[in-house]
Amino acid sequence: MMIPWKELAPETLDSVIEGFVLREGTDYGEQERTLEQKVEDVRRQLKSGDVVLVWSELHETLNIMPRGQFRAGDV
Repeated sequence: MMIPWKELAPETLDSVIEGFVLREGTDYGEQERTLEQKVEDVRRQLKSGDVVLVWSELHETLNIMPRGQFRAGDV
């Protein structure tokens, strides 16, 4: 189920994004980015609609995924 990010309290959204960034461990190449920069990147992607918050009832987890990968029946 897709969760509208605007419905989360700002502190909760910050925690969700930070947890996602720390869990993903994305490689940014030669120029390392700070946690704050990575969090801001994800926040910008949420605002633009490129990524969405997805709740999995099966796994009882909240995740962030590209909008194009979200299919309601798969989560």
